[in-house]
Amino acid sequence: MARTNQGKKSLAVLAALTVTGLALSGCTSGSASDSGDGDTLKLWHYEGADSAMGKAWAEAIKIFEEETGATVEFEEKSFEQIQKTASQVLDTDAAPDLMEFNKGNATAGFLASTGLITDISDAVAEYGWDEKLAPSLQTTAKYSEDGVMGGDAWYGIPNYGEFVGVYYNKDAFAAAGLEIPTTYEDFVDVLDAFVAKGITPLAEAGAEYPLGQLWYQLALLEGDRGFVDDYQLYKDPVDWEGPEVTSATETLKEYVDKGYIASDVSSVKAEDAGVSFINGSSPIFVSGSWWFGRFVAEATGFDWTLTAFPGADLSLGSSGNLWVVPENAANKELAYEFIDITMRPEIQAIIGNNGGLPVAVDAADITDAKSAELIETFNGVLDADGLSFYPDWPAPGFYDVLVQELQGLITGAQDVETTNANLGEQYDEGTAEFR
Repeated sequence: MARTNQGKKSLAVLAALTVTGLALSGCTSGSASDSGDGDTLKLWHYEGADSAMGKAWAEAIKIFEEETGATVEFEEKSFEQIQKTASQVLDTDAAPDLMEFNKGNATAGFLASTGLITDISDAVAEYGWDEKLAPSLQTTAKYSEDGVMGGDAWYGIPNYGEFVGVYYNKDAFAAAGLEIPTTYEDFVDVLDAFVAKGITPLAEAGAEYPLGQLWYQLALLEGDRGFVDDYQLYKDPVDWEGPEVTSATETLKEYVDKGYIASDVSSVKAEDAGVSFINGSSPIFVSGSWWFGRFVAEATGFDWTLTAFPGADLSLGSSGNLWVVPENAANKELAYEFIDITMRPEIQAIIGNNGGLPVAVDAADITDAKSAELIETFNGVLDADGLSFYPDWPAPGFYDVLVQELQGLITGAQDVETTNANLGEQYDEGTAEFR
């Protein structure tokens, strides 16, 4: 799946897996087979050949085959194919030895809780992968017996990451006599300045992501790691009348009322929002690092930059998808060897120099200046333990709930209190089994 769809994929993953989850619930896990012939690694992933990960993993395949003498049998799958066939394949001898799978409770967590993927904790300790991954990256790789991320057992390894920040059109800022903001107060001043010039500053989309991402980022401005743990990991009940949610919803409504966001945003899709930044119509775009490579290729008419959200200690984001080893994999040891190669500096550098976000790269290996800036920003978020995941993750179908309720808010069909009450009711219902 294309990188520009990754944000929607990350936001919508719980909804997308609802059908798969129902199918999987009727399956039982088979016993692992360690009696494979040892010379073939069956690999599935859905990264495009020209993507950062596709290029890196193609090189990893070459190195793996040279060093082990084994052959990689790579089957190109789409994101949808892997999601839809997991329930039918992973419980059989046709399961791959290694595959890419989405992180999160209803995805990798669900497979972990049903016994369809392997607890790889021993391999993590053997290869030292835990020493290469920041704490917030580890959260999405470890699950409890109920499939809730942040548990004690490792069920996957990510070798890239993603985060949501703010893209700025530097030429538009210069033309308006403005500077890139470093505080939230400066950010609001910039929004006001553009509106005063007759420019709607924020590229946004209310028919799908990223409006829900902006809402969650506004909540994170008021929140701390405790709020994230409550919202994402069910540590304690979320207060839907508390300062984090109340501020987020009130502020988002103000953004529309003040003209920071277009009045017709409820019907706009993510692609349209991204294109409005690419063509220079909107000088600011709050969204994910998955747009970075596309902007490098297409937003060539002006200079631009990406920063973390100004004034925020917490940012939306997570590890990338995970390498998982099916419980029925025939050659688990070969799978671990391949994972380890993808964590090497030379493979991580390929990810980094092609617009991706490596998790264990040597900064000296990044030769592209734009990529170095991106990685530095991401590392700053990691160093602050700032990754805070995505707003729809806690409950299946909550992506659609967020879209619908925020549409009601920004069109004036419902007020802040009603929006928060509706969100809270659906959240509590969707997370009841985990609490």
